[in-house]
Amino acid sequence: MSAAATSPAVGSFYLRRRSPSTAMSMPRFRMAVRSAAVSVTPLLTKLHNDSATPLPLLRHVADAMAADMRAGLAVEGGSDLKMILSYVDSLPSGNEEGLFYALDLGGTNFRVLRVQLGGKQERVIATEFDQVSIPKELMFGTSEQLFDFIASGLAKFAQKEGSKFHLPTGTKREIGFTFSFPVKQTSIDSGILIKWTKGFSVSGTAGKDVVACLNEAMERQGLDMRVSALVNDTVGTLAGARYWDDDVMVAVILGTGTNACYVERADAIPKLQGQVSSSGKTIINTEWGAFSDGLPLTEFDREMDAASINPGEQIFEKTISGMYLGEIVRRVLVKMAEADALFGESVPEKLSTPFVLRTPDICAVQQDISDDLQDVGSILYNVAGVESNLSARKIVVDVCDAIVKRGGRLAGAGIVGILQKMEEDSKGLIFGKRTVVAMDGGLYENYPQYRRYLQEAVTELLGTEISKNVVIEHSKDGSGIGAALLAAANSQYTE
Repeated sequence: MSAAATSPAVGSFYLRRRSPSTAMSMPRFRMAVRSAAVSVTPLLTKLHNDSATPLPLLRHVADAMAADMRAGLAVEGGSDLKMILSYVDSLPSGNEEGLFYALDLGGTNFRVLRVQLGGKQERVIATEFDQVSIPKELMFGTSEQLFDFIASGLAKFAQKEGSKFHLPTGTKREIGFTFSFPVKQTSIDSGILIKWTKGFSVSGTAGKDVVACLNEAMERQGLDMRVSALVNDTVGTLAGARYWDDDVMVAVILGTGTNACYVERADAIPKLQGQVSSSGKTIINTEWGAFSDGLPLTEFDREMDAASINPGEQIFEKTISGMYLGEIVRRVLVKMAEADALFGESVPEKLSTPFVLRTPDICAVQQDISDDLQDVGSILYNVAGVESNLSARKIVVDVCDAIVKRGGRLAGAGIVGILQKMEEDSKGLIFGKRTVVAMDGGLYENYPQYRRYLQEAVTELLGTEISKNVVIEHSKDGSGIGAALLAAANSQYTE
């Protein structure tokens, strides 16, 4: 069910006492509950204690993030964080001119985009984009079949190029390729696929250069276009935001999954081993979802991790990203239903289905500010087959808040860890001036409580004065145009 979100109350969502009038009122759904408010308390208290994020814990997380970043930059495999070199040395400056394309492949759809750039004065003159669904069978087909389908969609899009778009004489169309699967990048325009994820199992691509696969497919389609930049979505977000604002130094994606990247000095990357960056800087893709040091995990996190397809991996991602928050809440509610009859004598079968409760559902739960929490009741009933009274709904709201508060605050601590590492190396060039963190992803965009908890953690860790210089800014769909801008910044025709 998609519940309409009302405007959020930015107050506390902790368990409120039932007033006498509430206690006497008839519940909206019929059910049997054995004094749930009292019997669930020990479980609720334990959940709050195990998932708590007091300032000393956040400081530890920020410090550990910075230390893991250094270890990952020193040597390949030096820490949980891969700290992947993006080979993006030239960031968009605003001077870029011409027609550039972008292709974004990161899930069951791919997006194509074109942009006409007019330099410093006109900036973005025109953009057009299209989205194409990838047939299920191609997700399990051969590499050639998948890339031929993508190149065919790209060719159809290129044919519809209108009069607003002009290719300079004597040049070839160039494209920025956002590829959001694990890749070992070897240059700005090449990268070897490590493995397919997100439900893809395409044969014949692992160990191959994905840019070569796309270039060959474009040739087979008779499409005269070349890839001039291979980027992941986080790097694309940073580039897209940087085009408009020179103070952007970090980009974070908080959606179904999560990642972060930032601008690093080449001389602070020991594992570069003498490779030269033309600008003296490059973007590092942290792959911070793999971070795990000192995180406050509950029994429910451990159970969910053990049942996952990658147990013991991506622990930070599993505590802060949209794919998992709803599932953690569901596991808590199942335990409360079993141990304390939160929803009556039996546990509804639907509630026992993994991932039936999604993060948009718990977000909608937290937007309900009515006295009887009617929307909460409807969501529980429609999504999980649960009938609830007011006291049970209040507990559900409290559980959602505990898990989301932890997620938002840990994400904030991760951001501070990155900024801290940059500050230590640059001696005042980060905290001493305006520094922008570009945010993208549905979780950050659509969940007001999560955003608030993230910002609060950043402010607590940095203090009021320094945090005034750190601007956390939403950069919607920045990665698509960012890839086109990186194609422009790394064009073969750039002098």
